[in-house]
Amino acid sequence: MTTEKISPYDPAEDMISPEASAEFLADALETNAPVYIANALGVVARANGMGEIARETGLSREQLYRSFSANGNPTLKSTLAVMKALGVEMTVSAARG
Repeated sequence: MTTEKISPYDPAEDMISPEASAEFLADALETNAPVYIANALGVVARANGMGEIARETGLSREQLYRSFSANGNPTLKSTLAVMKALGVEMTVSAARG
């Protein structure tokens, strides 16, 4: 019987284009799970350089890591600032059904 070695997966490694990041975030938004959405924003922020996002938003790197982690709970203000720094936006449409 052979054993397989499983390496940890970091989705930030797959954020190679703005389109990939936007698709990843759109999928997260569809879940309607605040913790998952915040974590997804953190993944994309890490992929784009948390230091750069911190400079653009005026938030500390530590605050960004904490707020946009799997256990984070960012404010709307922080969320919008990070989204702006990432060059992505949310859109709103009427709910179906």
